[in-house]
Amino acid sequence: MSIIIPVGPGDVAWRGLVEQLSQLASRPQLLLVFADGDAQSNDVPDHCVALSAPAGRAHQLNAGITAADGQWLWLLHADSRLQPDTWPALREYLASMPRALGWFRLAFADDGPWPMAFNALGANLRARWLSLPFGDQGFVLHRDDAARLGPFDPALAYGEDHAMVWRARRIGLPLRCVGGTLSTSARKYAEQGWLRTTARHLRLTAAQAKQESRRT
Repeated sequence: MSIIIPVGPGDVAWRGLVEQLSQLASRPQLLLVFADGDAQSNDVPDHCVALSAPAGRAHQLNAGITAADGQWLWLLHADSRLQPDTWPALREYLASMPRALGWFRLAFADDGPWPMAFNALGANLRARWLSLPFGDQGFVLHRDDAARLGPFDPALAYGEDHAMVWRARRIGLPLRCVGGTLSTSARKYAEQGWLRTTARHLRLTAAQAKQESRRT
């Protein structure tokens, strides 16, 4: 397995995630994709692969996927954190050799405001009932299916992960819940305001879903 982690300029959250992943017995390939010019790319553990790409999650994910050696690809945000059930669920999921776009249940860390529990509930219901998981739910897929899907679209101003889900639906690639949980940071909700950030995400998601559904 290759684990691909795009790192935003100056973002140090990847260090905690790499510490967790480094403790996995199977020792997957860890690819950290930094934005061009980020000095952190010179300060990664020896067992990690440091890459550079133009800033932007789509560019960075595409660079990581191109460089990956693994048969399976796991796309993680730098501020994702494994929970006790994450890795066991993933091992069991991969044993079934799924040809699908896999995703995890989402939880938020306690670095945000108290209503984040509602955001987690909404994200999980959206993923399960509408088959619309987002990238912070840790996409897992076979490299052949990644080739079928094609690259993430760097031209999009937002929602490159959301657009990829719609593309999976268009080519008939199933979306499946892996079964475990990933947590992610809620700090932007604390910094930018819970109501304002939640409303903006809902508005942008609805607009993009309307556009993508027409194409589908």
